[in-house]
Amino acid sequence: MKNSVRLEVIESAYVYGNNEIEDLNIKELVPKMMTRRRLTRAAKIAIYLSHKVLFSKGRIVYGSSFGELPATASILNAISAKESISPTHFQNSVYNTAISYLSILSKNEEELLTISSGDKTASNVLKVGAVKALDGDTLLLLVTETLNIDGIDKVNVCEQYLECAVALKVQLTQRAPTLKYSDMLKDSKVPTSMTAMMDIAKQCEDNKMNVIEVQL
Repeated sequence: MKNSVRLEVIESAYVYGNNEIEDLNIKELVPKMMTRRRLTRAAKIAIYLSHKVLFSKGRIVYGSSFGELPATASILNAISAKESISPTHFQNSVYNTAISYLSILSKNEEELLTISSGDKTASNVLKVGAVKALDGDTLLLLVTETLNIDGIDKVNVCEQYLECAVALKVQLTQRAPTLKYSDMLKDSKVPTSMTAMMDIAKQCEDNKMNVIEVQL
């Protein structure tokens, strides 16, 4: 296996908000109200970004350091208050919730991989995506973080954006790299778990060849 893989970023998109990302256009993207009510914030963001990068079917590598924090916090609050746990929150508390909803709604039966590696999450999503791209497939690389839970202000001292996400649609290329990226940006305002991919997305330019070299 090569020590590095070059990927062309065909499409890229990112979103972030101080507390909550607005204007996700979910009513149009998910017309059925009962389905929309079950979606987590991460799932809504994933659906929105996949639409933005024109990705409907194919292999997905998804990452999140904190996972479905709102659903998990709701379960813990119910246990603490000795109340019944919501079946929907229980169902939605696993790490692959967002891409599971995305794949169901888009009828995507291709391979889905979920990665959680703390601050290295986006970096490892890129590495796994690079290996998978060796098959010649076009892939969606996606990272989301949804941290806006009750009481987060009491423990959060470093994150400006409590909801943020980035998506890259990529494919294998032999062209020379045109972009450089870092997974430890000191001035980044998003969680370090996604800085590598956010750095790439912010550099991408329309109608230009955007190529990255991923060290394996």
